[in-house]
Amino acid sequence: MQTRLSFPTPSLYRQIKRYKMELRNNTILITGGTSGLGYEFAAKLIDMGNTVIITGRDQAKLDQTKKKLPLAHTFKSDVSDPTAIKALYESVIAEFPSLNILINNAGEMRRLNLNDTSIDLNDIVREIDINLSGPIRMIQQFLPHLKAQPNAAIINVTSGIALVPFPLSPIYGATKSGLRSYTKSLRVQLKNSHIKVIELVAPGANTPLNDKFTNDVDSKMLMDPIKLISAAIKGIQNDDDEIYPGIARVMKIMSRLAPGIIFNQMSKIADKALAETNS
Repeated sequence: MQTRLSFPTPSLYRQIKRYKMELRNNTILITGGTSGLGYEFAAKLIDMGNTVIITGRDQAKLDQTKKKLPLAHTFKSDVSDPTAIKALYESVIAEFPSLNILINNAGEMRRLNLNDTSIDLNDIVREIDINLSGPIRMIQQFLPHLKAQPNAAIINVTSGIALVPFPLSPIYGATKSGLRSYTKSLRVQLKNSHIKVIELVAPGANTPLNDKFTNDVDSKMLMDPIKLISAAIKGIQNDDDEIYPGIARVMKIMSRLAPGIIFNQMSKIADKALAETNS
């Protein structure tokens, strides 16, 4: 039997887009919320009238964040540890049963020379545990609770590097590409639920994540994190499934029209950095 290609009618499209996220009076959990994009997300969402819960691995940083954002609720937790995720779930749901939005933001990005044979076999996958396994486990743990909410959302923070590899950070790029693929599949599997699945494809930003790349990347190419989060908030309010702030939109277009050009530029950065390391 031949399958016919069909397109949604305007009325059906309106039904598909029926769940608009209202970004006030929600209870929101943000992983990795003590700095960078996670912190800016928390500050903005608190200002908009939401209850915001922040996680992090460093209690001192959580305490500092609490001083700067007194309305934030903090929990020490490590997304790379399945046991910690289970404990976090029990603590958060007991105190905040109305939790309805999960933002998977925690991440680590490293400069790695894969020719370095001294890299430990466990350490080489550290970013996978944090950036990819972490969000997948968080979602699997919190999914039944989110399904029970009248309106809910899962927001996964990926990267422009998910579109075009950055050879200087090979594991980070692999994790973000993997998370992008997983997010697309998750959106399909949850399409009949009340859970909105959103991908924030973040460009490089002036955050601690990029501090170790100061000598590799022109700072003018890095986006102001406040502007990035403002664009993300606007995208969520516009009911976008995928949000491409700043140069991430350019990378999306270039990755389709001329993927070789942008990858060659990324490769040149890596070649120069690795040559300096080896010299």
